[in-house]
Amino acid sequence: MGGVSDASLPPLPSSDRTDAAARLREALLGASFTADGLLDLLGAAAYAALARSETVPALRATRGDTPLELLVRLFLLQQPVPRAGLDGVLPVDVCLESGWLRPVGGDTLAATVDVRPYGGSDGEDWFVVSDLGCAVGGAGGIGSRDAGVVLGVGGASTTLAGITVRTPVDSALDVGTGSGIQALHAARHATRVTATDVNPRALHITALTLVLSGVPAAGLREGSLFAPLRDDETYDLIVSNPPFVISPGARLTYRDGGMGGDDLCRTLVQQAGRRLNEGGYAQFLANWQHVEGEDWQDRLRSWVPRGCDAWIVQREVQDVTQYAELWLRDAGDHRGDEAEYRTRYDAWLDEFEARGVKAVGFGWITLRRSDAAVPSVTVEEWPHPVEQPLGDTVRAHFERLDYLRSHDDAALLEARFALAPEVVQEQVGLPGAEDPEHVVLRQNRGMRRATKVDTIGAGFAGVCDGTMTAGRILDAIAQLLGEDPVLLRDRTPAPAHGGRPVPARCRPAR
Repeated sequence: MGGVSDASLPPLPSSDRTDAAARLREALLGASFTADGLLDLLGAAAYAALARSETVPALRATRGDTPLELLVRLFLLQQPVPRAGLDGVLPVDVCLESGWLRPVGGDTLAATVDVRPYGGSDGEDWFVVSDLGCAVGGAGGIGSRDAGVVLGVGGASTTLAGITVRTPVDSALDVGTGSGIQALHAARHATRVTATDVNPRALHITALTLVLSGVPAAGLREGSLFAPLRDDETYDLIVSNPPFVISPGARLTYRDGGMGGDDLCRTLVQQAGRRLNEGGYAQFLANWQHVEGEDWQDRLRSWVPRGCDAWIVQREVQDVTQYAELWLRDAGDHRGDEAEYRTRYDAWLDEFEARGVKAVGFGWITLRRSDAAVPSVTVEEWPHPVEQPLGDTVRAHFERLDYLRSHDDAALLEARFALAPEVVQEQVGLPGAEDPEHVVLRQNRGMRRATKVDTIGAGFAGVCDGTMTAGRILDAIAQLLGEDPVLLRDRTPAPAHGGRPVPARCRPAR
């Protein structure tokens, strides 16, 4: 793939020169230009500052002339570097010929793209390519000038990568691939990866990310959402970190969807159902409107396509002023003309007012194709800290749904459950009191949920070790409490009764 999508943006390296990319990759690894190497060189504080778009600590840490310091200044901090320092580190002539480097006067060279070391979940040394100035922290105002700019690694992309179910599959689809981060992850466990994007420059950069990371090439298709696919194409995994920002117009390709309100996210979710194979997952990040007089949970339930179970988690809610300010700053508008900033701010508020929008939610949407007679759609708010990666937690949620569909109340009472190893019990009460005011079961991993339980719930969890059936445990508790076993079973919550989901704190014993 050659050429660029926008004449106002600088030329990109050739993605057809796999030999050049392989030699560059070998040189970068040889100089420890990796995620671990960066952390060792910069230290935790300077490394963390890069994610906040602050480069001064990293510049201070790379004032020497070691190969790694030169490469950090060249590819990550976009500083010109003397060719004499690079000749023994990189295949300079090859990099110049294939477009990874360019002369900038005298005997000094500069990078044509950002290259950020990125560590895979299994310790892989990958490299994410993006437009100059976009690998560290975000657009930093570049997007306000160049609509087709392609960003690198950000918080949203790593969040999506962390929640994605990572089971081996035949086929995976990355919708709106950007710099190719999700396609990179999918290549670890999918036989065939397809990536789409409306921006041809993004597809070119995705190809660079994959080839420089040493992973198989993906099928790259230009177009919006699922439009580039054949009518009969289906996948085992679909992921998307779409341009979900709800904005007036579509000024910035990398973030603005170009549809009114949250229509892009709704369309993406609704169209994904028919593109999934049986048992396949579709996972997205999204924004959604909180509209006056409408339940936001009902709004999201209406998005779920037929034949799919869904788990939707709202992680954050911002009022319309906070939301507008966030994305105006993202584009660097606050650093420009004050009158223009106010005009744009007004336009955002006008748009929200016209739609009756009072706030905007952000979160995760996971679909799983099940074709169940009665689909399960869970919509919840969970703004609390979680532990990434969550892919296994997401998969376990849907496995519990399958378990309950195949087990009626009688079967649940005959089942054996085991308390998840990450669950602890907390007793809360006044100091010196004989009995606690309440007991909490807390999950220290995954979603890190906490559930207040009564004496029966605490007793049930305390003896769930997989050796006794749920029915026998409840009967024993009834005997200790002097209660009727039948009545106790009737008022006992899941997992033993009532048809409600088996909670993460108790798992069917294998």
